[in-house]
Amino acid sequence: MKKFSLLLMFSLLLFTSCKKDSVDATTTQTLQSSINDMASSLTTIKQIKFNEALYILKTFGVEAEGDVNELKALGQLINGKKVPEILSLADQVAQQNGIEWASTAPPSLGEMNIFGDEKAKESDPNDVRASSLSILTRLGGDTGNGPTSIQIVPRLVDNAGNPIAFTGAALETTLEVFSNGVKLTTAKNLMQDNNFKGFSLKFSSLLASKIFDNKIDVTVSVKTTAKTFKMSKIGLDVNPSALKVPEAPKTDSTMISQDPAVIDPNNPVPPTTDPSTTTPAQPKQPTADPKATVNKFLNNVSAQNLKAAFDASSNPSWGSYESFSNPTSGFGAIKNVNVKNVSTNASTANSSIVNATYDVTDKNGRTTSLKATFGLKNVNGEWKISSYKINP
Repeated sequence: MKKFSLLLMFSLLLFTSCKKDSVDATTTQTLQSSINDMASSLTTIKQIKFNEALYILKTFGVEAEGDVNELKALGQLINGKKVPEILSLADQVAQQNGIEWASTAPPSLGEMNIFGDEKAKESDPNDVRASSLSILTRLGGDTGNGPTSIQIVPRLVDNAGNPIAFTGAALETTLEVFSNGVKLTTAKNLMQDNNFKGFSLKFSSLLASKIFDNKIDVTVSVKTTAKTFKMSKIGLDVNPSALKVPEAPKTDSTMISQDPAVIDPNNPVPPTTDPSTTTPAQPKQPTADPKATVNKFLNNVSAQNLKAAFDASSNPSWGSYESFSNPTSGFGAIKNVNVKNVSTNASTANSSIVNATYDVTDKNGRTTSLKATFGLKNVNGEWKISSYKINP
């Protein structure tokens, strides 16, 4: 009997010691298992906040389409992290997205389950009964040159068009902005009650070149337990003077500046200016291989030395350094570049075409294989990237 008791105690000890205290994102099953292990060691309140944190990160901390891809991206984001690190990361994401949530605050989002159980419960705060969605818009930020932003406020309403009263929900709310059918930007937030402040869209975040006829269309969707409500507003006016306009590219001169002619006082006849006898200054020829410039550019992007990468270019389509290094839509979203091949396709004294094949891994862990063509030009004896095209 004593031997059996010792064996039982050893088995219980072994079972307890196998519980994980950090995320294992090897598979969806290990992700769920490790999260359950971590939650089981927390108090009830802490468990709720932990689940809320995971929901915040899955909804707003990763860029992916569909629940399966969101889970994979979430796993990559929190792999190896412990509960305090996950709560801290969720605080950062909530603050960046303007969400009124904090890991130290009381539970506020109801029962969250990132693994997809969306069946309505008896006290499910996300089971909001509404008939439709309405959108209120108002211009703001006018400092004398017209409005600089537009506030877009969605409201869940009843049959009579009156806002529905509810609290304690966590309704995933998405804003999509279009112009002439082209999507310009997407934003997400949580609607927790009927005092939801909506989205503040700054005109300075929209490229003027992408706006057709100074108008935008917006679509807002709100996801409840039973239904996703969606509504669009078409033809909203924007202030063209407040839109983002990339800095004009610097003009490169390949001509050597000539000093004025010096007249000898003992021979006051100035030198001849006959065009037929004047030899134009020749541009300085690059000594480096254009392939080296492309290799250096890709290596700097991979090392996140984006300033050096930007300085190796003279490409108007990349705009300013802020646009080039943007962490969402620019090269700032890249985590790593694995260069496979770089070859010169054509080259003259003043221009060159370089083809490159490489793998790009973004900060969510997604890897894409690319074939790109770089156009380069001679700028004062240096090769600068002047054009960039991704090939099919």
